[in-house]
Amino acid sequence: MKRQTDLTEIIGHIDPSGCSYQEWINVGMALKHEGYQVSVWDEWSRRDIGRYHAQECEKKWRSFHGNATPVTAGTIVQMALDRGWRPAYEGRELDWDDEISVENDIDRKRMEKKEVKEPEEWKPAEQLIQYLEILFEASERVGYVTRTYERDGRFLPSKGCWDRTAGQLIQQLSKCGDDIGSVLGDYNPKAGAWIRFNPLDGKDCKNENVTELKYALVESDTTEIEKQNAVIRELELPVACLVHSGGKSLHAVVCVDAPDYKEYRNRVDYLYKVCEKNGLKVDGQNRNPSRLSRMPGVIRNGNKQFLVDTNIGKSTWDEWYEWIEGINDDLPEPERLEDVWDDLPELSAPLIRDVLRQGHKMLIAGPSKAGKSFALIELCIAIAEGMEWLIWECTRGKVLYVNLELDRASCLHRFRDVYEAMGLRPNHLDNIDIWNLRGKAVPMDRLAPKLIRRAAKKNYIAIVIDPIYKVITGDENSADQMANFCNQFDKVCTELKAAVIYCHHHSKGSQGGKRAMDRASGSGVFARDPDAILDLIELDVSEELLKQQVNNAVCDVCADYLNGLYDDWEDDVSQDDMCSQARMKEYCQKKLFKKQHEELEERIRQAEHKARTKTAWRIEGTLREFPKFEPVNLWFDYPVHRTDRVGVLKDIQPEAEKAPWQKAIGKRKTPTDKKKERKQSLEAAFGACGIDKNVTVEDLAEYMAVTEKTVRNRLKEHGGFVVEEGNVRKKT
Repeated sequence: MKRQTDLTEIIGHIDPSGCSYQEWINVGMALKHEGYQVSVWDEWSRRDIGRYHAQECEKKWRSFHGNATPVTAGTIVQMALDRGWRPAYEGRELDWDDEISVENDIDRKRMEKKEVKEPEEWKPAEQLIQYLEILFEASERVGYVTRTYERDGRFLPSKGCWDRTAGQLIQQLSKCGDDIGSVLGDYNPKAGAWIRFNPLDGKDCKNENVTELKYALVESDTTEIEKQNAVIRELELPVACLVHSGGKSLHAVVCVDAPDYKEYRNRVDYLYKVCEKNGLKVDGQNRNPSRLSRMPGVIRNGNKQFLVDTNIGKSTWDEWYEWIEGINDDLPEPERLEDVWDDLPELSAPLIRDVLRQGHKMLIAGPSKAGKSFALIELCIAIAEGMEWLIWECTRGKVLYVNLELDRASCLHRFRDVYEAMGLRPNHLDNIDIWNLRGKAVPMDRLAPKLIRRAAKKNYIAIVIDPIYKVITGDENSADQMANFCNQFDKVCTELKAAVIYCHHHSKGSQGGKRAMDRASGSGVFARDPDAILDLIELDVSEELLKQQVNNAVCDVCADYLNGLYDDWEDDVSQDDMCSQARMKEYCQKKLFKKQHEELEERIRQAEHKARTKTAWRIEGTLREFPKFEPVNLWFDYPVHRTDRVGVLKDIQPEAEKAPWQKAIGKRKTPTDKKKERKQSLEAAFGACGIDKNVTVEDLAEYMAVTEKTVRNRLKEHGGFVVEEGNVRKKT
């Protein structure tokens, strides 16, 4: 009959009331990892009467999803051992029928101790020669210390020597028998001796005198020698020489092969973190490349300093780094759907209703002149104020706008201009932060950690990056490089729990025949990585529709001007007349004084110009989390986008779907049209230049960016102006 040591028996030797909160959690995680039911953990927890709460175990149990280094049965075994429990088979040989089911292979390996054996035959010179041959080229100078001084009961090394090469030392040591002191100088057998594992320039022994950053030292004074030996070997560290210090530590001389000092420090930091993560507490004072290590082949306080092993683990730093990254990937473990079916996690709350969730990614794509940056600023304001953006409601919260393109002043003015154009009161400016990085942008893989560090604890619900071409790393058309680039957005989302919203430009050529998700420039990764894509494409607005927009704009200006002067003017005008610019102009000319009418005329000219420069756009969406929405039509009425709530753009096709000759039909200007445009341009220039002074021909030429001769020709063509000694005035 098998005698099996079961975890339900072992936890009986652990008093839950004497456990810390983390120890209690560890017991639960280990039980779940080993396949036990939550009832086992709950029954054991009930013994802690003072802290036990019903349903708490079940709630915590559901949150245990595992990780790359899971808590296993070995943790429970160690907790029981620490509290005096001993397995039934301890102290006797195991029988064939004994079964041990409390550890997995990885944890058992990590708990093993590997014995360190002294050399059976003591040959000091051979020990040191082997050390020198492995670590140094024959021409490289070696630093070493044999002289010491005593302070507070401790023997400390002097600066030592660094004048001889490894070849010279090896030659002399091979002839000295075992009298190392005759070559290096006598050492104090109570203190031992030291050696520097990186070559020096022969001038001094400081960090700047190190000529090659080949090796780093791993040493621990707080872990048992046998455990140090086990961890060093299990981690496959690229150890050139492993030396027993003659005390309570091993000195592992690890190959790092760093090209410069900065990279040396980075590699040593990484090396130490891996060691500590796997149970080897490293002495952090050993980071510098000129550090002294224990010299093999000498005696220290009655103990030998000797080579334990050489050339163990991986052969190079790069090989080891690739290997260790593979087994320490920090990836979550797969979870069984059955375990979470009845308690699914809540979906992230919407940031933009029916479009984007908080913590997700969105791309706005479009050609130049689509006003993508203005759209992003509008979105920032909508989130900050908790209002509607285009047709979608936004959740109110803090937003960070990362400006990579505009100078600081232009960016700040844009925000004010958009606020004013949207007719909004800036009630929540404290919800908008702007990070101006024009001229200081770095690739996204370097920007992401800087962004995360600055944004941590700011509680942003959205990070807007405008535009991404400034921070793209790698070839825009390479799928693997762009996948790595887009992964940086995932890091920002995950670390900050905020949505990342960014814009990108369309590829070259016609876009009308493409799906919305395929119009963005570069690799298809751009189309498949975001959770939401909003794509803008320009609509082909006819001259007739533009005239209609001009008519509406003039009518609105006239109505606004009259509203500012009169309360009952609408009684004199029919509804049809209010929709006709000709009728409204005629009525205003009769109703207003001359000066008022001139002021209104200037406003009308500005409104006409603005109406004619409006462009029409359609937004199509590709969504991962929500159903597809109907295309949204809008006008880009600088500096804001306004949705087409009337529906005049609904049946218009995108501009790119027509051939060039088709787009030209109806747009070729007749001589009459050109003459009319010249007259309007001249009148607008005269009005702008004459706001606060007399107007000269030179003023008009500078304003219109033409020659004075051209101005005189246009004044003559117009017929409504008089030129006297260079001054221009209207005919009376």
